[in-house]
Amino acid sequence: MSLTLPQHRLDAILARHQIAGDMLAANPDATTLVALSRELSELEPVVSAIKAWRAAEAAIAEARAIIDDPRSDPEFRQLAQDDLRACLDASEAHERAIMLALLPKDAADARGAILEVRAGTGGDEAALFAGDLFRMYARHAQAQGWSVDILSQSEGAMGGVKEIIAEISGQGVYGRLRYESGVHRVQRVPDTEASGRIHTSAATVAVLPLAEDVDIAINEADLRIDTMRSQGAGGQHVNKTESAVRITHVPSGIVVLVQDERSQHKNKARGMALLKARLFDAERLRADAARAADRRSQVGSGDRSERIRTYNFPQGRVTDHRIGLTLYKLDEMMQGLVLGEMLDALSAARQAELLAEQQAAA
Repeated sequence: MSLTLPQHRLDAILARHQIAGDMLAANPDATTLVALSRELSELEPVVSAIKAWRAAEAAIAEARAIIDDPRSDPEFRQLAQDDLRACLDASEAHERAIMLALLPKDAADARGAILEVRAGTGGDEAALFAGDLFRMYARHAQAQGWSVDILSQSEGAMGGVKEIIAEISGQGVYGRLRYESGVHRVQRVPDTEASGRIHTSAATVAVLPLAEDVDIAINEADLRIDTMRSQGAGGQHVNKTESAVRITHVPSGIVVLVQDERSQHKNKARGMALLKARLFDAERLRADAARAADRRSQVGSGDRSERIRTYNFPQGRVTDHRIGLTLYKLDEMMQGLVLGEMLDALSAARQAELLAEQQAAA
């Protein structure tokens, strides 16, 4: 890979980093302080990479000058040859770091997320698989130090879940889990299958970035809010009070139902957060389609009807069809232990695609 960015752009980045640092040292007001601190945090990786790349390039030039000088001592020339190889490798690594740091970023990546898992085709077995998937994500979230707050769930007749919706809070949750949206397929022998025949079932996953108040403005007149008695498990509380809340956004037709809390006020607040996330997600999808209608990402379009992964229990493997990666670690995957390995591969594939697009446009 060769660095295609013009030197004046790199100079501008370094100059802006210096200016922002000087402004921060001048004791600005609180608002400016926060903005400058965030800008410096974002600039620091690329500034470090630029400085390291230029140092490597200077070392390359120095080594080549020694090699090309007929007066150089043979032993000294050999040392320069060794240094040259190391410097070329370092330069390439720093080039990639610069390019990655300058890739376009989605502001929503740093946010928390709404995770929705629903049983698909396959009846009771699909509900069991949906429950397994949710537990996989919950265990992974716990390992990352994220918090998981269930907003709504509907249990399956034989266990598992027909649908479960949760808010996952933490730094960078959406950016990490965003590629999980789609159809997840499972191949295994159900516990209820006496003949040992393998069944194929599916569950759908949707990952939505948490919306902030500045993202979505909701007109109260556009909402229809209904209260009702909670349904399903809940002991004495069920059917005693009308704590469940259903919110309908009339213009879009989006409906959310939250009944997990005993407080109607808390359920309404959770329902509004979920509604905002869905409206925000719908707006982002429309914007993405308008901006690049013909572009298909290497790691999938994000279409929740797209089959993205197969979990094959008899063979102990999980395969992501978007990048052709198969891991023979299915048990560890379902425990959330190696989900990060799959997410790393998906993120790397996306970065490679963006780098290719950036170089093609240069």
